[in-house]
Amino acid sequence: MAYPYQIASLLQYHEFYKKSVEDPEGFWGEVAENFQWRRKWDSVINWNFKEPKIEWFKGAKLNITENCIDRHLPAKAGEPAIIWEPNNPEERTRVVTYARLHKRVCQFAQVLKNNGVKKGDRVCIYMGMVPELAYAVLGCARIGAIHSVIFGGFSAQSIADRLEDAQATFIVTCDGAYRGNKDIPLKSVIDDALIGNKIVKKVIVYTRTRTPVSMIKGRDVWWEDEMEYAETQVEKEGVVSFPAEEMDAEDPLFILYTSGSTGKPKGVVHTCGGYMVWTNYTFVNVFQYKPGDVHFCTADIGWITGHSYIVYGPLSAGATSLMFEGIPTWPDAGRFWEITEKHKVNILYTAPTAIRSLMGFGEQPIQGKDISSLNTLGTVGEPINEEAWHWYDEHIGKKTCPIVDTWWQTETGGILISNLAGVTLSKPGWATLPLPGVQPVIVDENGKEVTEKDEDGMIKGNLCIKAPWPGILRTTYGDHERCRLNYFATYENLYFTGDGCMKDEDGNYRITGRVDDVLNVSGHRIGTAEVENAINMHTGVVESAVVGYPHDIKGQGIYAYVIYNGRMQDMDQIRKDVNQTVSRIIGPIAKPDKIQFVSGLPKTRSGKIMRRILRKIAEGEVSNLGDTSTLLDPAVVDEIKNGKI
Repeated sequence: MAYPYQIASLLQYHEFYKKSVEDPEGFWGEVAENFQWRRKWDSVINWNFKEPKIEWFKGAKLNITENCIDRHLPAKAGEPAIIWEPNNPEERTRVVTYARLHKRVCQFAQVLKNNGVKKGDRVCIYMGMVPELAYAVLGCARIGAIHSVIFGGFSAQSIADRLEDAQATFIVTCDGAYRGNKDIPLKSVIDDALIGNKIVKKVIVYTRTRTPVSMIKGRDVWWEDEMEYAETQVEKEGVVSFPAEEMDAEDPLFILYTSGSTGKPKGVVHTCGGYMVWTNYTFVNVFQYKPGDVHFCTADIGWITGHSYIVYGPLSAGATSLMFEGIPTWPDAGRFWEITEKHKVNILYTAPTAIRSLMGFGEQPIQGKDISSLNTLGTVGEPINEEAWHWYDEHIGKKTCPIVDTWWQTETGGILISNLAGVTLSKPGWATLPLPGVQPVIVDENGKEVTEKDEDGMIKGNLCIKAPWPGILRTTYGDHERCRLNYFATYENLYFTGDGCMKDEDGNYRITGRVDDVLNVSGHRIGTAEVENAINMHTGVVESAVVGYPHDIKGQGIYAYVIYNGRMQDMDQIRKDVNQTVSRIIGPIAKPDKIQFVSGLPKTRSGKIMRRILRKIAEGEVSNLGDTSTLLDPAVVDEIKNGKI
């Protein structure tokens, strides 16, 4: 077996899980032996959730890029590390071998050094989905700089806020980016973000779209010029080398900003050793990766999914990772399936949002595409509704591919709860079982563990974790108290996920949505995901989002935003039909009080619906929605506001 720690059977899962809980030091010490360390650890884990203070592999020295690249070179130099599929299907695909990746990362590390970047400096990366984004990320890691990737759809103000928070002194960007039929002017957005900025020293600009850009003397330099010069420095007599900086296991690897309940983004910090072990372990086990498989994660590297399952997880496992610049519906809704056929993709990992969007186009875009290479499907970003699960299973997996329904967060670094492809059982709409090392507990509002089942035989409450796993966040950058208050102060000695969940008699977990997305209607607790699942079962409904709003009699009413692509001759009748569907699936108590038909929902690039915005609109707070420029399509918010019932 290529990975000695890969779980091969349900029996072995239970054995490994038991050991991970009873002897975490022994269990994770054994797993970590499979990586390349400059110095071994003094202790595997030290922790308390009170401060919080968490250390994994204390005293160990390593560089994560040696584990993602260098150690694979003897056996895999000529094998593909990254396959890049451009936005325009007529443009040439690029295949980046492990040898080529090594050379480019060494070159870019030299570029950073030439421009004054040092270990511990924060480097903001604001690029489209091109291989150079991966080179930039890994180049930072190679010299010990802390990268902070910002998704290429964020506004200048959002970037300025993040630059300020991270005190970033260097930026890597592109002139522009392609996304579907749009050209996004990245460099000009960076220029706007830097108005008044006094700390950024250099901006390195990669040429992608040939959009005219302003280059400021002394600050802005071209990627191509810098790389050409660096090539002569790192390559001597055909040998490429750039010494990787020795890092402590607990040194920060990156900062990734995630939206907070206050609206101010939180800079989640992940460290070198534990994050490396966790992303590799979860990648190999959840997807049951086999050497030679082509893994296609459709996320953007601007989000945690791309960090963990396009870059660090796959590359540390010596895998082939497919990186896609475009969107699933351009130039038509068959793009994913064309890519799958073209590159013989084995593993497809995407968001329920994408699946529901593609469902709306029917089966025609799939016809004539050979997607028989697929052996594993996955979903990420939000709970998948059962209708979408079954469509994915039937039309894409042909009922022969396991679907891994993965639950995790930016803060967790990698997958925490999921079935393992073909090894543990799947259950539509359920994340199922925790991975080894993950100890979930369901508590009530007072933090007391819920042990009694309800009338449906379920244990329901708020999802917490009672011990750390290697990929857990260590802090929020520059504000450790915010980390404590957000994640460790709600319930004593527990990491609070912010999600509600239920557990069945077999120990399977189903995420019901954010706790603030759980409605209390006439004393009944109803998960928004549950209502959405029911609404989405109605024929003609593409997608929905449900929030609560103040109701004079019930306490909270249910407000549903619905994307509908059926015939809309009698909207009142359609509302009645949708309510009848919900009533039939959940019960009359869950029927939405208001249904607003919309053309789209406010979403981040990762597919997360920003329910905070929808909740405020439903509550009538339309003048204080916060920054909407970070959304995939900010214009949709005005349409929803104007159509409020």
